[in-house]
Amino acid sequence: MASRTLDRVLGLRDLILIVIGTVIGSGVFLVPGGVLRQSGGNAGPALLVWVIGGVLSLLGALAYGELGAMNPAAGGLYVYLRVALGPLTAFLYGWTFFLVIATGSAATLAVASTSYLQQFIALGPIGQKLAAVGLLAVVAAINVRSTRRSADVQNWSTGIKVGALLVMSSVLVASHGAPPSSVPFWPESVTPSLLSGMGLGMIGVLWAYEGWQYVTFSAGEAMNPQRTFPRAIVLGTASLIGIYLFANVGYLAALGTEGVARSDRVAAEAVGAIVGPGAAKLIAAAILVSIFSAMNGITISAPRVYYAMARDGLFFSSLADVHPRYGTPAVSIVAGTIWAMVLAASGTFEQLLTYVVFVGWIFYALGAACVFVLRRTQPDAERPFRVPGYPWTPLLFIVAAVALVLNTIATQPGRAAIGIGVVLLGLPVYFLWSRRTSRA
Repeated sequence: MASRTLDRVLGLRDLILIVIGTVIGSGVFLVPGGVLRQSGGNAGPALLVWVIGGVLSLLGALAYGELGAMNPAAGGLYVYLRVALGPLTAFLYGWTFFLVIATGSAATLAVASTSYLQQFIALGPIGQKLAAVGLLAVVAAINVRSTRRSADVQNWSTGIKVGALLVMSSVLVASHGAPPSSVPFWPESVTPSLLSGMGLGMIGVLWAYEGWQYVTFSAGEAMNPQRTFPRAIVLGTASLIGIYLFANVGYLAALGTEGVARSDRVAAEAVGAIVGPGAAKLIAAAILVSIFSAMNGITISAPRVYYAMARDGLFFSSLADVHPRYGTPAVSIVAGTIWAMVLAASGTFEQLLTYVVFVGWIFYALGAACVFVLRRTQPDAERPFRVPGYPWTPLLFIVAAVALVLNTIATQPGRAAIGIGVVLLGLPVYFLWSRRTSRA
């Protein structure tokens, strides 16, 4: 089975909806209140954090657009790191991606889903863990059966959740139901503590934007990838900025600044305040569809990294197997899902969120650095898409990513140490696997 390659079955629409569907999960429905609190309780800085997070993601998408069009292989960022920075860096990313980034994202979404499932059914602590694990299993089963069918599921579920989010935001903005606010839109002065708080709030915002890079892992299954891939990642990421700002303005219109700051389930509470509790349940149902879509997007794309690592001899060889009937990397899908189940059963939403965003952005910065390396080492390589504004576009993305990482280390050193520790644990594993491969 390992000799078979993955079929190219994904078109431009599929890729765009993978970007949007993977990104819009639970973040925009859960974290706006926390972002507002961390930004000093003023709406202006909080909205600015959402804009900056979106622009930062777009800069990264532009850089990855060049890399993906240049090398449209299964594995995406892992492949770019391997070609530009060597197998060790690529392995450490793949190792961390499996242990924390992708599986942690899926687990975090599964854990978040139980918060909204309780709008319909009471779940105790054990019930919540079982529900999270069960949702992961359903998504895995869909993706094992067919890439084409899982993409169809992604397209429909993404359409439903984007439509629901836009309708919700329109109703909230039109309601003007918020009481007069005593909190100014912008603080009187910009202080170091405000900037640090905005940086901390950026973690939640980047979690909401997390996933724009996942479509790179599916480039090996894209049709006409040199043309469709860069268009999809840029258009999908740019659309998210407007969608997220519209939603945040709607929350503020319905609940006011103080109301949003007090809420940890802002979407349901905002709709409930304007339309009534029955409508809040409809929104909860739409959010569950949204979470399902995001988990499906991760499962369409992430196992392709494990698949690529295994083909390089840096992971269990069975993870490179392609199912003879379904044409999917079934073993990679199942392996990643099992580990995500372990994380979902043992961790909490906030802890997993911090680990995923912090560790991921170290490698996202290195991915953008690959543009510089490959421009120098492969100047004559075909580049169907070139990042506009080079070198400033990828450079700005790298600088912002480094600032985010340093701010996390300064404000949450314990969790940052755990994330870095997970990466460094991959060093002995890499040398063990490299020795095993060289002997073979």
